Amino acid sequence: MTDSAAPLVHHEDARLGRRPDGPNAGILAIVVLVLSIASVALPAMAAGTAYPSTSAASDAIARYFRDHPFSGNLTGFLAFGASVPLGIYAATTYARLLRLGIRVPGPNISFYGGIAASVMLGASGLLIWAMGQSAGEAPAAVVRLVADAAFALGGFGFATGTGLLIAGIAVPALILRLTPPWLAWAGLVLAVLGEISFLGMFWPGLDYLLPIVRFIGLAWLAAVGFILPRNRHQVPKR
Repeated sequence: MTDSAAPLVHHEDARLGRRPDGPNAGILAIVVLVLSIASVALPAMAAGTAYPSTSAASDAIARYFRDHPFSGNLTGFLAFGASVPLGIYAATTYARLLRLGIRVPGPNISFYGGIAASVMLGASGLLIWAMGQSAGEAPAAVVRLVADAAFALGGFGFATGTGLLIAGIAVPALILRLTPPWLAWAGLVLAVLGEISFLGMFWPGLDYLLPIVRFIGLAWLAAVGFILPRNRHQVPKR
């Protein structure tokens, strides 16, 4: 395309109300979901055993990272990798909600939650990677402390941020019928689960909420990323 033709294209796009939409939000969420699943499955396959739970003894956690440093590095690498497209997803959907004319707090809450979840997940991945690098040289109590911090960031912190990300999209989607009602209601349920998941910090029995919000929540974000209208002309008439 010549330089002289470029202004004509931009003028035509403006006349038709088109604006750059950024990366496909649905694909971004699928990438996050695939990397999240891989961060659990691939290290377990490489080590022949699952990543230790927070209820494991300090010596057992330290032994895992000492005996399987590659698996620890891989877990951290994949978790950190998943955090990047998640942050891009939050920015993309925020811009799309504004383009749809939504001026209530929902888009801002969603953007804040998505960035918070991205940062939490990235920090968790970096801590796990660091343990894989040097766990053999650190006392078991130190490894346990870092492992608990990584779990808190990638578990409770990520789930709470993801809940806000989902809520900020699901509420306007339900009110304005931007998605099928059942999908918006499902998002509200996931958002509530994400927000109450932090209670697992005191009641470990609620830890089962974390994988629900992480994996089903990411699947919900992927579906919404494909369905959410790109401009006001695609919004169904009420």
